[in-house]
Amino acid sequence: MLKARELHEVPVLFELLRDPAVFPYVRHKAETCDEYYFSTKQTMEAEERGELISRTIVDEYLTPIGTINLFDIEGNYGFLATWIGTPYFGKGYNQQAKEQFFNELFYQFPIEGVFMKVRKTNIRSMKAVMKLPYVTLANAIYPQMYKKVNQDEEMYDLFVVTKEQYLSFQQFVSTPVNHTGEEVG
Repeated sequence: MLKARELHEVPVLFELLRDPAVFPYVRHKAETCDEYYFSTKQTMEAEERGELISRTIVDEYLTPIGTINLFDIEGNYGFLATWIGTPYFGKGYNQQAKEQFFNELFYQFPIEGVFMKVRKTNIRSMKAVMKLPYVTLANAIYPQMYKKVNQDEEMYDLFVVTKEQYLSFQQFVSTPVNHTGEEVG
């Protein structure tokens, strides 16, 4: 459900991005399809330089439905930015995309943690983040980062998924148990 970004996906993604339920929450806003081509090309070039990691989210028919990205990578930590088009809301794509992306980040890249800043007024994103069993509210744990994302006013909550938390959770859910709940193997 994740794939490398490609320019031919731009028109489909741009139409989804323009929706008023999506547009305010997208990091790289584009008013025209040409602007979105330019932004996507810049994103692809930045990934080639190792500055970010970006994937297109696709549905079961391989139709592009959104993007997931790790931006501002510094010290093996980065910021997650995800958006999905409104026809695909509430169908589980967001959580599946995040899990696949975290697998890629933590197993294939030297990423130690992923921050998520969520606008306190974005109820949909807040609910999506809270569904992740390996996420931690990080406002108090990373106070400098919390201040950094809320420079002008306190409008974001900060969450973090660390490699350790994620891998521990993956190990826990993949440990086979017998009918009495005891670990097997």
